[in-house]
Amino acid sequence: MTANEPIGYDELDDAVVRMQLATEASDLHGSLCGFLAGGGRIGKQPLIETLHLDAEGFTPSVPAQAVLDRLVKQSEAELADPELGFEPLLPADDRPLPERAEALVDWCRGFLGGFGLAGAEAHGKLSDEAEEILRDLGTIAASSFDFGEEGEDEDALIEVHEFVRVGAMLLFAECAGRNKPGSDTVH
Repeated sequence: MTANEPIGYDELDDAVVRMQLATEASDLHGSLCGFLAGGGRIGKQPLIETLHLDAEGFTPSVPAQAVLDRLVKQSEAELADPELGFEPLLPADDRPLPERAEALVDWCRGFLGGFGLAGAEAHGKLSDEAEEILRDLGTIAASSFDFGEEGEDEDALIEVHEFVRVGAMLLFAECAGRNKPGSDTVH
């Protein structure tokens, strides 16, 4: 992989395993996106420390740190993309439905945790829409699934995925956008 290629779920999952993080790839990406959407900024402190991830004293290797750095840049760019190109990093569509559904739940849990770490509530009152999105993400994060007819379940997962995708971008636009000095618009 080159530094300009987008990080995919499998690459992130491999890096998480190599770093022995006590989290799933989808949870890590959700945590990062929630932190960024809540107005958090990744500074000089390593991402693992910023997100309070349990790495058991592990210091990422240079290649692992490069993956994390690419993930931060990619996530920031995608959340701010005016073309709405953001996608939560989740297992590919050819993976089993229960695996993808559980990864989406993990992503939402991570997002809410990261959003809380960013302290978005300290930056001002959230709009009613933002509060509703957070409540709905909390409902998804607390979900467990009973699967029935595969086609209906697939359609339902697609709808929930799209809600999560758009909700994350809306929260980013509201919270991170207002934390930019002298900016009233999202670019």
